Amino acid sequence: MNFTEQAVTFPCAGDQLLGIVATPEQPCKTGVLIAVGGPQYRAGSHRQFLLLSRALATAGYPVMRFDYSGMGDSTGQLKSFETTHDNISAAIGAFQQKCPKVSNVVLWGLCDAASTSLLYWDATHDSRIAGIVLLNPWVRSEATLARTHIKHYYGQRLLQVEFWRKVLTGKLGVGRALGGFITSFVRALQATGSTNSDVALPFQKRMIRALKGFQGQILLILSGDDFTAKEFLEAIRNDPVGAAALESSGLRRVDVAGADHTFSSAEWRQAVEVATIGWIETSVGKMEYAK
Repeated sequence: MNFTEQAVTFPCAGDQLLGIVATPEQPCKTGVLIAVGGPQYRAGSHRQFLLLSRALATAGYPVMRFDYSGMGDSTGQLKSFETTHDNISAAIGAFQQKCPKVSNVVLWGLCDAASTSLLYWDATHDSRIAGIVLLNPWVRSEATLARTHIKHYYGQRLLQVEFWRKVLTGKLGVGRALGGFITSFVRALQATGSTNSDVALPFQKRMIRALKGFQGQILLILSGDDFTAKEFLEAIRNDPVGAAALESSGLRRVDVAGADHTFSSAEWRQAVEVATIGWIETSVGKMEYAK
């Protein structure tokens, strides 16, 4: 399907943000807002967001990708991924103003933009959001990093012949390697004993709360060769609420074998495009036509 692309500017808390809207000739009611992880701008790594936008528009779905405050061609101060709620809300408003037929919005984000998407819904419960696409969500903490290191790094190293060859020939600094393992082990134990009773709930807990409480559809896409993806799974599976959310009927998981964090090859990017379009057609699309 043919589509047009147009730059739009819109206000947000005194700043002027810039976005690119791709509008199909016959737009569907479901539109996709691509949330950009930092620090990068609307084109994305390897032009992924630009290419995804065009693939979605060709399939009939309006798309908007935009620069956050302080990034790309948007004015203002750069914000952390935990404090972009006003940017996302303003972008949705501008998107729907430009594409008035869009009644369902899907948030799509990679890494900390995936985290941003969950945090936004947790804070706002925005009824305009019908679905969320999460790619390798960012949940980094000392605890999750320690557990992931123990399972996916040290565990694999102990099974490698080359590791033991270096140990036996004295080519490996055993003390340093053992020290790293002990440090990770202690941090993991300390996290296990934590009560997480802080008044300000950590962002990881708020993400999990959103993952469980969101009433729309969720697509989770994970790279097969990415430490961030492995860390996310460790964090989710070690939380009872998160583990339950991972098994929810409203969540579909897609693993892209061998892919790195940013899906840098054409094959991996295409896998993401196919998964995203197929999920919208079969999951969010059903919600659209049921109205």
